[in-house]
Formats: sequence, C-alpha cells, structure tokens
Amino acid sequence: MTINEYQKLAMTTRNPALSERDVLLNGVMGLCGESGEAIDIVKKWLAQGHELDKAHLAKELGDIAWYLAETATALGLTLEEILQANIDKLRARYPEGFSTEKSLHRKELDQ
Repeated sequence: MTINEYQKLAMTTRNPALSERDVLLNGVMGLCGESGEAIDIVKKWLAQGHELDKAHLAKELGDIAWYLAETATALGLTLEEILQANIDKLRARYPEGFSTEKSLHRKELDQ
C-alpha cells in the first residue's frame, strides 16, 4: 500500500458530519492527543520501570498516522506531498546529513 492509498482508505472512516473546519480541528487535536499517548508509553518505560510496550506504541503510531492523514486531507494535500515537502526541507537544511553545528546555527527563517 502506498501512503496515498493509506490516506484514501483511512479517510473512509472519518466523520462525514464534520465541516472542513472541524475536520482540520479534529485532525490537529487528534495528533496532539495521540502523541501524548505515545509519550506516556515511553515515559513509563524511561521513568517508571515498565517494559517498553512496543505493540501498544505501534498502535498509537497508527492513530497518529490516521490523524496526520485527516489533517492533510483537510488542507487539500496528500500525505505524499506532505512527506516530500519535509524531505525537501531536510535536504536543504542538512545537505550532507544531520549536523549538530547546523542544528545549533540554523538560519532565522529556516523552519
């Protein structure tokens, strides 16, 4: 399955009663909520002596992917477009790969 096929299939399960605005809000809020659930799993592993629950973390990553797809859809973008734009930004920022020096001294407009 391609990333855009995932997006199309995932969006068959979004709430059709939501307005475009509400789809965007739901997507962004969902990203925040699911990211919080993911970090809670890692927190328990790092700070509370739990085993790292990789299966649970993988499920949360799937939920994050769903909300990313919803947010992209609300913006009229494909996941492929989102991911390609990110790679283009990273290549411009780190043409030879990650560098602590370049990370510490990024250009002001380099977001």
